[in-house]
Amino acid sequence: MDEILLSVIQRGDLAHLALFLWASGASSLLIWSLRELAAANRRFDAFVRELQRFNYQFGDAE
Repeated sequence: MDEILLSVIQRGDLAHLALFLWASGASSLLIWSLRELAAANRRFDAFVRELQRFNYQFGDAE
């Protein structure tokens, strides 16, 4: 990794390095947020299922 970084610095191509780091960070943040959203959806689904079970057991029987 140091060789790649040294090569980029020697060529004076710091803009490309900055762009790569920004894109990597943005992609990582997107993946993390999608995983968190999926986990939140699973927790909400479990909550709704428990609420449905509660209503079935203790709700008014029509």
